[in-house]
Amino acid sequence: MASAVAMATSPPFTLDAGTAFSLAVAFSLMPSAQILAAFALPKSTPRKLYYLFLWHAYDFLTHFIIEGSFLYHCFFSYEQLPPQTADVSHPASWGGEPQAYLYNRPDRRYGAQYSQGPMARLWQEYAKADRRWGGADLNVISLEILTVGLAGPAAVYICYLVSKVANTTDESIKNRYQPRLWLTAVILATGELYGGFMTFAPEWLSGNNALAGDDPVYLWLYLVFFNMLWVFIPFWVLYAAFQEISAAFAMKSVSARKTK
Repeated sequence: MASAVAMATSPPFTLDAGTAFSLAVAFSLMPSAQILAAFALPKSTPRKLYYLFLWHAYDFLTHFIIEGSFLYHCFFSYEQLPPQTADVSHPASWGGEPQAYLYNRPDRRYGAQYSQGPMARLWQEYAKADRRWGGADLNVISLEILTVGLAGPAAVYICYLVSKVANTTDESIKNRYQPRLWLTAVILATGELYGGFMTFAPEWLSGNNALAGDDPVYLWLYLVFFNMLWVFIPFWVLYAAFQEISAAFAMKSVSARKTK
């Protein structure tokens, strides 16, 4: 795997102040999700519902805070090129292919790498592993618009539904919210898997020109760990939803036999 992704080169991993801040932000979101779960859910919450809430709280915090900052810098952080260099190829353009520009502005370069903001520093760090995230790659931006605009609110809605189900003993209320909960969870998990595939499939097909796996931290922490979360856990959500649907149909079958 290392040889497959070591196409681009980046400076060796260095744990400086900016890198430490970036990793601290990334790793602070799960404790934040646990705090939200402690406030929103009773101690008697079943484990499956608890983990469902925990994951989607972490999910929406990631989408809104981290990926939302990526979109902000793509749209608002830029460097103005001198007039004589305004027609040069975009840094994210490979193999001399014609390049489309954000806002159709070939005289500007957009993205986190052109900002000094604290969240821009996070994306500058991640771009050492996948350089598309340092600039304004239009395919990535398109996916992130859906992620921040749709997946983030869907994750919030799932957390709301889990809290409604977990905080009541009234079966009629549970029966009202659980179908919405699992339907939304299935849609979101499927969307997360699709988004991950569409993020990396162009790189796999083109020889991983933007990915740098020469440093083990970039490969195993940035590229593998941070991205595999959105593969394994959505698959778990789909499996949990399958169990719930199967149980519902089994109960319906038993009820139908009793009424005959």
